[in-house]
Amino acid sequence: MAVRQSSLRESNLAALVAAVCASEVPPSRADLAASLGITRATASRLADELVEAGLLDEVTREQVGPGRPARPLVPGERVVALGLSVDVDQLLVRAVDLRGRLVAERAAPLPEGDAGAVLAGLAELARSVRQGLRGRIVVGSGVAVPGVVADRRLLVRAPNLGWSEVDVPAHLPTVSGRRAVVGNEADLAAVVEAEPVPGRAGPWSDFVHVTARVGVGGAVVSGGQVVVGEHGAAGELGHVCVDPHGPRCPCGSTGCLERYAGLEALAAASGLAPERVATDLGVRAAEGDPRCAEALAILSWSLSIALASVVNVVGISSVVLGGHLAQLEPFLHDDLAHRLQQRVLGSRWDPVRLRPALADPGVAATGAAFLVLEDVITSPATWLPTVRG
Repeated sequence: MAVRQSSLRESNLAALVAAVCASEVPPSRADLAASLGITRATASRLADELVEAGLLDEVTREQVGPGRPARPLVPGERVVALGLSVDVDQLLVRAVDLRGRLVAERAAPLPEGDAGAVLAGLAELARSVRQGLRGRIVVGSGVAVPGVVADRRLLVRAPNLGWSEVDVPAHLPTVSGRRAVVGNEADLAAVVEAEPVPGRAGPWSDFVHVTARVGVGGAVVSGGQVVVGEHGAAGELGHVCVDPHGPRCPCGSTGCLERYAGLEALAAASGLAPERVATDLGVRAAEGDPRCAEALAILSWSLSIALASVVNVVGISSVVLGGHLAQLEPFLHDDLAHRLQQRVLGSRWDPVRLRPALADPGVAATGAAFLVLEDVITSPATWLPTVRG
């Protein structure tokens, strides 16, 4: 009986925190009792525990009638997770609170050396950010990496970094006694597209996400959840072959999407400096620059082949373009939509929808923090002794 009561309490705590995080309008204890089907006394008691622990906060609401004023609840602003990311040119560490707000951020160039040296630099950057979080409840850390990840721990392969078989958490400090969790950078960027605030659904629950910087990554989101596949390698759109006779890719194959849509490929095709591709390629193409127009056309062609293949297989007809593709989306939209209309089997009945991703180059680090915060939302009882002790 005691076990049953404990399990019920944990379930109610999780339901209450999830309801608060999901709500755009802060709910009162009475609102939560009604929506969750529990007594007001139970809702009040559990809410008091969570407020005392810092997992939820109370906000004031203007009283509009007689009686005691309601005390609406919001996610606790003291609850913070660290989001770390390794990219081909920089390291980034963010602290993000349970309301999805950026609390602190530090970036540094990618250090020279092997995986151990780079991750040592990332660990030092994380320590410096954490030192500025006194008074916060730091619940853990997540890491975004540009490669295939297994078991939220092992970086199996990252072609653009030249890494393989790296136990990422082994190189990083624990946070609140917990090892870092690891995810693919494109998957974690898609997490933020699916839930712009921890625990609160975004406008699309089903979409294909493709993001491009130096490399090209992707993710498939179904029912608001990133599909990682049996071994964590799902969504590698950058390595979908668009031309078997195309240029060789660092992954070992030929004609991968990344060889046409990646930053270096677009810079070479357009004659622009890599740092000018996102801002100038579309504009120059629209102004009649022949090299830029040809580069944009090749980009649209290659994306249409890769995306049509994925859409036809998974049956999801909404596409989010991230990285420099987001900035180029206004110039790509009409031509890419037309190409997809021709290639996607069901487009006559359900045309493919395109939209740019959030304008945030550090979104993968935010997604890594969200990965940790999601554990707080789903298992708040686990954190009560920690935050109290």
